[in-house]
Amino acid sequence: MRMVFRWFGEGNDTVSLGQIKQIPGVEGIVWALHDVPAGEAWPIDKINQVRDQAAAYNFHLDVVESVNVHEDIKLGLPSRDPYIQNYITTIQRLAQVGVKVICYNFMPIFDWARTDLHKLMDDGSTALFFEKSKINDVDPFELVKGINQNSKLTMPGWEPERLAHLTSLFEAYKGVSSEELWGNLTYFLEAVVPVAERCGIQMAIHPDDPPWPIFGLPRIITGQESLRRLLSLVDSPSNGITLCSGSLGANPDNNIVSMINEFHDRIPFAHIRNVRVYENGDFIETSHRTQDGTVDITGIVKAYHDNGFEGYARPDHGRHLWDEECRPGYGLYDRALGIMYLWGLWDALERVQPLHRKEGSV
Repeated sequence: MRMVFRWFGEGNDTVSLGQIKQIPGVEGIVWALHDVPAGEAWPIDKINQVRDQAAAYNFHLDVVESVNVHEDIKLGLPSRDPYIQNYITTIQRLAQVGVKVICYNFMPIFDWARTDLHKLMDDGSTALFFEKSKINDVDPFELVKGINQNSKLTMPGWEPERLAHLTSLFEAYKGVSSEELWGNLTYFLEAVVPVAERCGIQMAIHPDDPPWPIFGLPRIITGQESLRRLLSLVDSPSNGITLCSGSLGANPDNNIVSMINEFHDRIPFAHIRNVRVYENGDFIETSHRTQDGTVDITGIVKAYHDNGFEGYARPDHGRHLWDEECRPGYGLYDRALGIMYLWGLWDALERVQPLHRKEGSV
């Protein structure tokens, strides 16, 4: 397991590279060019700038999260081909700085949804919260306003240039079925995966968050069967998964340990986080500790270890602790605590049964 930490860039993150450097075992940053709109090719000079910033702290740039997919590609519009070509150009440029994994998603309009970004917990911390009944009733425009109203930082998945066209996007998705979305994903992957394979890069799709339809929009990457179908679309080691235990864990029917056992050789990137799911379908993001949520974090780490996982992993959304002012879900303190919990589980497993690493691996 190779530990990495998501960083949103100079001037766009309350957490500094110097602070990340002090977290034991973190070897690289998970990054993106958040100021480049979806559909545009990433400029090589901006890519090199992040490379140089990371190199100053001896961090690698192996994992990118995310190179966003333009909505015209998801919709299957005639205009999608130039956007796919820009995506291919970005893949080729990222290969020049040693990128090994590109995390992306294929969620219509919204990358994720929560109804409260700072839900008060019993211990005095706050966390991201999803109230299922509220999401069924809320106007999506009101949700957008609530998520962006107080943030001076970019919110991944809620970029202003995308949300400025919310009305037309909802209109465009009217009548788009899940099967049509699968077809559009297939078209995209058939174009980009061969390029990624030649570049030594693995495309790693992120599951839908939450893993069910919202606002009448189709969601297709929701569980084990859909991940199996995804991998069959293009049979290549470069067609892979970002297995997010928090996104998939919002549905208690998802057996994440089983997914790791089945797909471990196609999981280059793991998001490991916990959620507590309530009987009414609400869920809140908790500490990474197994006992604090509904997701079997201990079993998940053991499954990765038992399968000889040598991919990249990061703690995902954390609570907001000790009055930290930060991007919702992406503060320093709880994610650092999460890393140490994950390392504690991993080190205990290593003590019992050391991982037999492949020849030449780190």
